[in-house]
Amino acid sequence: MKQKLLEGMGHVGSRVWLLVKWILFAILSGLLIGAAGTLFYYCMKYATDTRAGHPWLLFFLPAGGLLIVAAYRFMHNEKDSGTNLVLSAIHSGESIPLKMAPLIFVSTVLTHLFGGSAGREGAALQLGGSIGNSLGRQLKFDEKDQHIMIMCGMSAAFSALFGTPLAAAIFSMEVVSVGIMHYSALVPCVISSLVAHGIAGYFGIMPEQFTLGAIPDFTVLTGGQTALLAVLCAGVSVLFCISLHTAEHLYKKFFQNTYLRILAGGCLIILLTLLTGSQDYNGAGMPVIEACFENEYVPYAFLLKILFTALTLGAGFKGGEIVPSFFIGATFGCLFGNLLGFAPALSTAIGMGAVFCGVTNCPISSLFICFELFGFHGMPYFLLSIAISYMLSGYYGLYHSQKIVYSKYKTEFINRQTH
Repeated sequence: MKQKLLEGMGHVGSRVWLLVKWILFAILSGLLIGAAGTLFYYCMKYATDTRAGHPWLLFFLPAGGLLIVAAYRFMHNEKDSGTNLVLSAIHSGESIPLKMAPLIFVSTVLTHLFGGSAGREGAALQLGGSIGNSLGRQLKFDEKDQHIMIMCGMSAAFSALFGTPLAAAIFSMEVVSVGIMHYSALVPCVISSLVAHGIAGYFGIMPEQFTLGAIPDFTVLTGGQTALLAVLCAGVSVLFCISLHTAEHLYKKFFQNTYLRILAGGCLIILLTLLTGSQDYNGAGMPVIEACFENEYVPYAFLLKILFTALTLGAGFKGGEIVPSFFIGATFGCLFGNLLGFAPALSTAIGMGAVFCGVTNCPISSLFICFELFGFHGMPYFLLSIAISYMLSGYYGLYHSQKIVYSKYKTEFINRQTH
């Protein structure tokens, strides 16, 4: 009995030490990456505001693209695969070079300054993952603990930039391997996310939140309409993923030289912008998302955003795919709500959550992000739509390095990559 008691106390002591260790290093990660994420936010804001005030900057997009390619070549990082490398590092133990952080920082700001169509949170995942991995190496962590530091960094950067600490904490654990979650990273990811959120708030970054207005009662009719919207959003998410990957493939096929590739992509974006007569589809597109909640929308906006984003990222410009997925979901959801007369603001929110889930294969994070952005009152709608979108989006995804560990349809181990 005494022996068991001593062994139990020893186990408790080792766990307490482990908790203290991860609290300290998660706070350090949250402070450093929260500060970097805050700086990135304000640089992105400056770039977006500057382009809005000087629309002619769009014509410098090809030149900005050449600068991006030159920077990656100068740093000997031409084969950088972005967020795929971050996810692959957690799977296989590949190292993420620290130089990824300044490269993705500067190149994403340039992309937005000159009107490329991309997001910011995907870039934040690379920024946070790179710094987190480097911290782990400097602290002499073993390979498995370095993986936790990568996820810790991803959570911190996402939280600082978008202001959703709950979703940010879970997303980095959920996105790596669909079907399982690395709960060993829970404490560090939660703490780093909260610390980074606090840093961002201290420097005046307000979290994104949207007002839905009156939410209808959840009935058989409204549940059916939500299910139909979710089915369609799953299809839209698949279309977005296919478009991104196809554009990248076609660019590489017809423009093997990376300079020519990004030059062609910049010219195509300029041409499309002139044809549409609007810069709504350049940059991240947050004003358009906000307009959807006021029931202001263009029926084909989601298709144009898919095209603009695919042409931008496929050519080699840098940025994320997450805010574009929100844009696509918001505009499609608003269109659906108006066509069926079903609460357009709520439909906009449902579309955002369902498309985000479809492209990331992260249902829990998608549900949490809906709660943080829209409140808990629409819970039944978000729950149903995200579940259906997750199932029907199949094995498509934004990131080729994402592993589908367990089948979406059976309790079966499949361990395959997304399309």
